Amino acid sequence: MGRRFDEMHGAGDTARAHYASYARWLARQSLELMRARREEAELIFRRVGITFAVYGAKDEDGAGTERLIPFDLIPRIIPKHEWDWMRRGLQQRVTALNRFLHDVYHGQEILKAGVVPADEVLRNAQFRPEMAGVAVPGDVYSHISGIDIVRAAQADGSGTYYVLEDNLRVPSGVSYMLENRKMMMRLFPDLFADNRVEPVAHYPDLLLETLRAVAPASVNEPTVVVLTPGMYNSAYFEHAFLAQQMGVELVEGQDLFVKDGFAYMRTTQGPRRIDVIYRRVDDDFLDPQAFRPDSTLGCAGLLDVYRRGNITLSNAIGTGVADDKSIYPYVPKMVEFYLGEKPILQNVPTYRCREAQDLKYVLDHLSELVVKEVHGAGGYGMLVGPASSQAEIEDFRAHLIAKPTNYIAQPTLALSTCPTYVEAGIAPRHIDLRPFVLSGKSVQMVPGGLTRVALKEGSLVVNSSQGGGTKDTWVLEV
Repeated sequence: MGRRFDEMHGAGDTARAHYASYARWLARQSLELMRARREEAELIFRRVGITFAVYGAKDEDGAGTERLIPFDLIPRIIPKHEWDWMRRGLQQRVTALNRFLHDVYHGQEILKAGVVPADEVLRNAQFRPEMAGVAVPGDVYSHISGIDIVRAAQADGSGTYYVLEDNLRVPSGVSYMLENRKMMMRLFPDLFADNRVEPVAHYPDLLLETLRAVAPASVNEPTVVVLTPGMYNSAYFEHAFLAQQMGVELVEGQDLFVKDGFAYMRTTQGPRRIDVIYRRVDDDFLDPQAFRPDSTLGCAGLLDVYRRGNITLSNAIGTGVADDKSIYPYVPKMVEFYLGEKPILQNVPTYRCREAQDLKYVLDHLSELVVKEVHGAGGYGMLVGPASSQAEIEDFRAHLIAKPTNYIAQPTLALSTCPTYVEAGIAPRHIDLRPFVLSGKSVQMVPGGLTRVALKEGSLVVNSSQGGGTKDTWVLEV
């Protein structure tokens, strides 16, 4: 993979300017102190219940396991000028993605123009024909977007940012961003006295403001709820946390019902009409009358209420067609098509295995590439060529040849690293960044996002479901 870009250190192992103050502080800390602080953080996180359910994992008694997402004490720091540039790119990209979603469910101009192949959209498993012609408030489909960004080393030693993935359905992780900051301020208050770190604690206020702004037009004082699949969902902590932080009800499908074209929740004071659902339930499970009839997680008749314009769902049904990995290569073209602008944030160069020429190249270079299932998520269903055995590569080759349309491939980027506190001390580990972009009457976000870190030496997989951890992300005011 060649050389890597170190977020903290530049040439000669000297701290970069935006890390200088922190590096001086870190040099004064003993490993014993850092170890004690890490143990304190783990104890508090466990006491508060900040856990992540791991599907398929069992403890000694055969029960499902819940694990802490490892929290690293060393922050990832971004200088303000870089963040301002990134923020403009994120606003541009998410605006174009929302325009695309409105278009494919209405005029389909981008398909008629041949910019995006029609069959890749209309035959996509995430395209929902039920949404055709449905008007949504402000034409916004993805109100909460999580855009995964990586930085890769260039030949001259610089680092270039790329968008690795768009998450527009039910992006998760924002609660860890908020809790990581609270933990850092608790453990190291002196750092925040010496460094002007931009705040993130107002995210729940921005989220509630966004949700209220996209309520049906006829509603003056909208009632907002968070819909969760329940306590056994891997991100249940986040659902409960965000509902509590916004001061709204956390509900499950059994708490809701539909009557006379409106949606209601059951309360101890009787039925109460609801106007906005921040749903953390996938499309398939939202309405057993419209999608999976065996679902007990949603509310029967909800799609009808939605189509009538009597409720807002955040995010909208059918947003998944825009974040499917088969559509990802076309996002830069969407920016130009809808906005008439050059994209600020670039994609990772991508091979579409449905194309014969791309497939041939990928098959000839499997040991060098990362190959992903277009519908895959969480780091599953993928091949990291340089980290795979020959047997694993050949096994994956068979799957790729059998169903090439199911895959895309990308170069194995030398993801940037950040010093990370591990058992052996402080060592570089690969990271990415997930900023959370809120789209309502305007597009806004808190500075930074969730930095995820691959704790295993050499690993490029940062997903929490596969052992990744998280860091606090600092954007410096100056």
